[in-house]
Order: sequence, then C-alpha cells, then structure tokens
Amino acid sequence: MSDPPARGAAPSGPRGATPVTLSALAWAFLKIAMASLGGGLSAWALRVIVEERRWLTEQEFLSALTICRILPGPNQVNMAVYVGTRFRGWPGAAAALAGLTLVPLAIVLGLGVLYFNHRKTPGLQAVMTGLVAAAAGMTLSVGVKLGLSYMRRPVALALAAVAFVGVAVMRWPLLLVLAALAPVGIAWYWPRGGAGRASKPAA
Repeated sequence: MSDPPARGAAPSGPRGATPVTLSALAWAFLKIAMASLGGGLSAWALRVIVEERRWLTEQEFLSALTICRILPGPNQVNMAVYVGTRFRGWPGAAAALAGLTLVPLAIVLGLGVLYFNHRKTPGLQAVMTGLVAAAAGMTLSVGVKLGLSYMRRPVALALAAVAFVGVAVMRWPLLLVLAALAPVGIAWYWPRGGAGRASKPAA
C-alpha cells in the first residue's frame, strides 16, 4: 500500500504529474489562454493539462471536455472550473478561472481599442485571417489526436459519425442529438460481467 499524502500536500493527478497547487492552476490556465492566440483553446488545454502537467489522462480529458461542451457556457471556462474544482475545490476553480480570464481580458480590452480604430487596415485583415486558419487547424488536431484511440471501436466511430451528421449537416440541436445517442452509447459500453464490450479481448 502506498503511504497517504502528507497533511497540506498539494493534490496530484496520475503518476508523474506535477503538484496541483493554486498557483500552478492559475499559471497553467494563463498559459493555455496566452498560447491559444486566435483560438485553439482545446488543443492547448490538452497539451498543458495532459501532456505537460499530466493532471489528467487523455481519457479523463476527453470525458471532461465532453461534459464541458454539454453544459452551458464557454467550454474552456467550464474546463477551468472542472479541473480547479476536482483538485482544489472552489479555491482551485477560482484560481484556474483567474488565470484563464484576467490577463487575457486586459489584453483584449487594449487590443480591442486598437482593432476598432484600425480594422480596415489591409495588413490587419491578413493577420486575422491567418489566426483564424491556425485556430481551425489546432482544433482539428485535437479531434484527430483524441479520435485515433477509437479507430478500432466501430460502434464509437458510428456514434461519432451520426453525431457529426446530425449537428453539422442536419443542423439539429446538440441536446437533441445527445438525447438520442447517449442512451445507445451507454447501453453498449455499460460493463457486463465485470467488463464492458469495449474492453473484451478479441477472439
């Protein structure tokens, strides 16, 4: 048995993770916010929270991201609250939110004044177009990276394809698509006899 954590020790994620202190939460989400200039917040959140800090595994991050997308409000604000609350309670949520929003808010207010005064400048339009393209690429990279782990799960791929068609092509409300597909996914992957279908070894 492993020894219990010392009193006052900062909670930690998986083995090898950095300590989850309030200052670490604030700095991590500040890095996510500052690095994702132009967009791509989910991609940078994956890189910082999973790959650098190792506070969550990829599966835990995907589950958290799904919950954050379902709930009302901006996804990354929800993610900051989720991660902060999970490890340090409400003080952790406040620290993560402060890192994610305070400095970027000050920068956005300053840049907003400059943008509205010079928004018709051709050079500025070209820069904004490049930032949008980079943000789209970062977002796509998250989907590809997280989706690769499901390539050998045909049911998961089918559910993802149906969800994509329903939301992106048919323009159905997200809650309607989730209400229809969630029971199917839960029923299929619900553990049976100590192991779910997704974990059954191939014959």
